Amino acid sequence: MEKWYLMTVVVLIGLTVRWTVSLNSYSGAGKPPMFGDYEAQRHWQEITFNLPVKQWYFNSSDNNLPYWGLDYPPLTAYHSLLCAYVAKFINPDWIALHTSRGYESQAHKLFMRTTVLIADLLIYIPAVVLYCCCLKEISTKKKIANALCILLYPGLILIDYGHFQYNSVSLGFALWGVLGVSCDCDLLGSLAFCLAINYKQMELYHALPFFCFLLGKCFKKGLKGKGFVLLVKLACIVVASFVLCWLPFFTEREQTLQVLRRLFPVDRGLFEDKVANIWCSFNVFLKIKDILPHHIQLIMSFCFTFLSLLPACIKLILQPSSKGFKFTLVSCALSFFLFSFQVHEKSILLVSLPVCLVLSEIPFMSTWFLLVSTFSMLPLLLKDELLMPSVVTTMAFFIACVTSFSIFEKTSEEELQLKSFSISVRKYLPCFTFLSRIIQYLFLISVITMVLLTLMTVTLDPPQKLPDLFSVLVCFVSCLNFLFFLVYFNIIIMWDSKSGRNQKKIS
Repeated sequence: MEKWYLMTVVVLIGLTVRWTVSLNSYSGAGKPPMFGDYEAQRHWQEITFNLPVKQWYFNSSDNNLPYWGLDYPPLTAYHSLLCAYVAKFINPDWIALHTSRGYESQAHKLFMRTTVLIADLLIYIPAVVLYCCCLKEISTKKKIANALCILLYPGLILIDYGHFQYNSVSLGFALWGVLGVSCDCDLLGSLAFCLAINYKQMELYHALPFFCFLLGKCFKKGLKGKGFVLLVKLACIVVASFVLCWLPFFTEREQTLQVLRRLFPVDRGLFEDKVANIWCSFNVFLKIKDILPHHIQLIMSFCFTFLSLLPACIKLILQPSSKGFKFTLVSCALSFFLFSFQVHEKSILLVSLPVCLVLSEIPFMSTWFLLVSTFSMLPLLLKDELLMPSVVTTMAFFIACVTSFSIFEKTSEEELQLKSFSISVRKYLPCFTFLSRIIQYLFLISVITMVLLTLMTVTLDPPQKLPDLFSVLVCFVSCLNFLFFLVYFNIIIMWDSKSGRNQKKIS
């Protein structure tokens, strides 16, 4: 009883922080002609409510695609339509065709913020609470602390409640999927993850680990018996869920193709804006986008992404385990973020979710990563005037992690899960006994660099000839950190020969 009382308090703290952040400005407020992501979400409600389904993804006089045209899967469109019906009941002006463009009012802001909060309450927060409650081999106190830290993760809060999006919906469905397949409720888990993909196509970052984990389970059960039956059931669930979501767009071939073109706009190029991945960072030294043909960029991106995630995926198929699954989710999502095509800065949230899931296992490294992930979005957050909410939420999260997990005491090789790797290296280099100290120094350098860059970005004007200097430095520093984490997580995966043994598992 006390556990659920404390968990309720944690949820209320999470909701309070979210609502407080939502009282600030939002993306594009008072900035015509495009405004920002807030207007995009409102505009999708306008389009889905006033136009027939067949016109949602097509350019027309009533649906100007360059002005925030729908570029997410059908489930996002259905969600927008549901919100539009509520908006119509409250104030039809909010979604009036054409005339509502750029609509701004306190009442409408309250409505939009409430829709995000409700989505969080219905999908994401229950999944977080249940996940933490199901963790084994840790005390009730640690479970509650784990939930608090995950719910206080600043990156998701600032993007959904400050910048304004509904990332908690797709991430919530993905987390329900993780819970399902980790508890051997494979069909329900697969259904939940299919909903995640059909809400935001970026959930494909997590698709390969789900596929490999479930395929490994099928192999383990035997493809001539129970494994084959499970494989067929999983295939039926996936096909049925996609057919139901896409049914209105399967009536004509051109309808389906147009939706796909909107979801995967490969013509936009290798990257947009300032994102902390390899291509944007490398472009500072060599203008890849100008030198290489478009199709070569696409092939190069695919090859680097595929090769970087292949070892972890093969390991997961051969040795499926809940622990290996969670770490492979991190590794694959980070590979996609660093090397794939058309990455946005907000996509780092897809890496942050699985990192949150291993927070209780490697608290020091997880906290460090989550701090860097929030810092990597600094240019976007400053653009949306979210400096103060960023600082306050980041400090609250950091303090919660330090007090809950004593992270600075969890830096031994064993607690960093690097003991097997270190033993392997010491066979050839007996003097290799300083790995944990190196990581501590790297953490200190990383934090100092992030703090200094934040102060410079806020207080100094960049040189006239280099107007993007600070934004580029933020991306470059973040990218270096992410490359280090990619190596680290892959070391954990590849050197874990006893996946799941003596590790915290999902019940």
